[in-house]
Amino acid sequence: MSLFNVFDISGSGMSAQSTRLNTTASNIANADSVSSSANETYRARHPVFAAAMQEAAAGQQNAAGVKVLGIVESDKPLNVEYSPSHPMADKDGYIYKPNVNVIEEMTNMISASRSYQTNVQLAESAKNMLNKTLTLGQR
Repeated sequence: MSLFNVFDISGSGMSAQSTRLNTTASNIANADSVSSSANETYRARHPVFAAAMQEAAAGQQNAAGVKVLGIVESDKPLNVEYSPSHPMADKDGYIYKPNVNVIEEMTNMISASRSYQTNVQLAESAKNMLNKTLTLGQR
C-alpha cells in the first residue's frame, strides 16, 4: 500500500464521521419535539458504515476506506406521554415524543469527534513522513 493511499483512507473516515456528527446533531435538535400521532413523530437516525475494499484497475493496489451505506431510523419505541391538556394531544390525551436518548447522542458526538480528530492526525502524520522522505537526499 502506498503512503498516498493513507490520504484516501483518512479522508473517507473523516467524511463518514462528519455524516455521523450531522445525524447526531439532527437527533439532538429534534429530541424535544412533540407530535399528536406516532406516524408524524421524529425518530432517531443513525448512519450505517461499511469497510470499502474494492479492486482498482488491473495491476493496481486495492482501494480502501469507509463507506456510508445509508442512514436508518431507529426502531426503538417512541416515548408516549399522557398529557390531555397539551395542545398537541391526540383525542385520547396522548402526546408522542421522539425515541432520542440525549445522553447516548452526546456520547456518539464525542466518539465521532474523536474519530474525526484521529483521522486528521493520521493524515498529518502521513504528510510529515512524505515531507521527510523528500528531504532524505538533501544535504
